[in-house]
Amino acid sequence: MKSTSGFLLLLAVCGFIKPKAPKVIQFEISSILNARPVTTLSNAKLTAWKTGIDGGGNGDGYLTKSAAGFNRDSVEHALPDDPLIRADSCHPAIQLHYANGDSLRYQACSMKGEASVTFSVPKGRYSKLYFAMTSAEGGSALKFYLTYANGETIEQSLLPDYYQDLPANDANLCYLTHDLAKWGPTNKMTEKNHHNIDLVKVKTDPKQTLLKIKISKGKQGYVVFWAAAGEL
Repeated sequence: MKSTSGFLLLLAVCGFIKPKAPKVIQFEISSILNARPVTTLSNAKLTAWKTGIDGGGNGDGYLTKSAAGFNRDSVEHALPDDPLIRADSCHPAIQLHYANGDSLRYQACSMKGEASVTFSVPKGRYSKLYFAMTSAEGGSALKFYLTYANGETIEQSLLPDYYQDLPANDANLCYLTHDLAKWGPTNKMTEKNHHNIDLVKVKTDPKQTLLKIKISKGKQGYVVFWAAAGEL
């Protein structure tokens, strides 16, 4: 048995056995969604955003590429039509909740002032959590309450304004989508680029079974919470 284990270890060290990629779980957060910040294209008609990404929800929203094209705007800085944002070196694939052809369902969670939301997750031992978020009107102080089978921990993060560039190789933040335009209440483009959906990365205790998550924000800033996922 020892010789077999040693042989497998040697293969791994020499690169013949690649480590197994972590399994990514997209968290179900439909119960807390309350906003439609993305204008979509449905039946050859724009379905305008409601409760947007700044101005306390009244200022601006994003458009999908199909919606932007239909609007005769440049599609270069619009959201991709596919809401499954591809993985890169910073993060796994993350599933957002907008969709062309859907004019009814909420797409994100709007959080004004001091606010909090709670949702359950599939029970498991997670190595890292990812939260797709934007903060407008300045940065927002966030707390993540992680409820395990054997207790609770609290992780904190400062989410910068969604216009702000992020430092390269930040251990706690990265872009999910970068350099986006934004559109006003009548779907007229108000700024042509430089806005983001950021991704907050939160460490967990992989030795414990995670059950649910509570996110709270302080008084400053206006937050839109788009999606969450975890790596098993």
